[in-house]
Amino acid sequence: MVDSIRVEHATKSFTRRYQRTLKQITVAKARGHKTIEEFNAVDDVSFTVEQGESIGLMGLNGSGKSTLLKMINGVMRPDSGSILTRGRIAGLIATGAGFHPQLSGRDNLILNAAILGMTEKETKRKFDAIVDFAGIEQQLDSQVGHYSSGQSARLGFAIAIHVDSDIFLADEVLAVGDKPFRAKCITRMEEIRDSGRTLFYVSHSAGSVKRMCTRVLVLRDGQLVFDGKPWKGIKFLGYDDDVENPMDREESEGEIGADI
Repeated sequence: MVDSIRVEHATKSFTRRYQRTLKQITVAKARGHKTIEEFNAVDDVSFTVEQGESIGLMGLNGSGKSTLLKMINGVMRPDSGSILTRGRIAGLIATGAGFHPQLSGRDNLILNAAILGMTEKETKRKFDAIVDFAGIEQQLDSQVGHYSSGQSARLGFAIAIHVDSDIFLADEVLAVGDKPFRAKCITRMEEIRDSGRTLFYVSHSAGSVKRMCTRVLVLRDGQLVFDGKPWKGIKFLGYDDDVENPMDREESEGEIGADI
């Protein structure tokens, strides 16, 4: 099998600041307290994903899931180690990521489609389907800055889902939007999975992960602590009591991009 994603000893560090103002920093230093601290959001993580695998990435808030996803997407680079991907990547990794708030939904659709690698001809051909999937016909010519987080997420997902990609990334896409839209999202993601494309899905929802994925990775404090079957990963996290139809519950774990 061909490798789709290869992560080797990837580490990403950030700086945590305990004080914000100059006065607070001065007082803290005078008292011998820490003012900053470096921590690894992703800490020496290694794994390989074969083409066509459906991976669920799970972990508590702050475990490093979104940071890892952004490095796979190329938005961030690891400070050490390497991340290699094969083919075109598409997906939704943050609510309204890359949208210009003063541009209309129409203009942002065209702009983001181009950023994701769609040609002008391809965008024109898929334009109506994208708008229909997003369900924002009435708001299409309004500024995106006036959209709700759910409307921005729907537009972002609708654009990404129509890109002809080899790898599809999704970060808590079911955490925003109403039930009909979430049902439409998961149906479309199942189509992606069944088409042989690689799916990398970040979620707290045990039900949707069990439904969508063939393998689960679990992060804890930036480290990979589990890699195996979905039901075993769900049990490892203690989420096994939460396995149910993801369309029968309101997602309440937070909005897209809220994790580190």
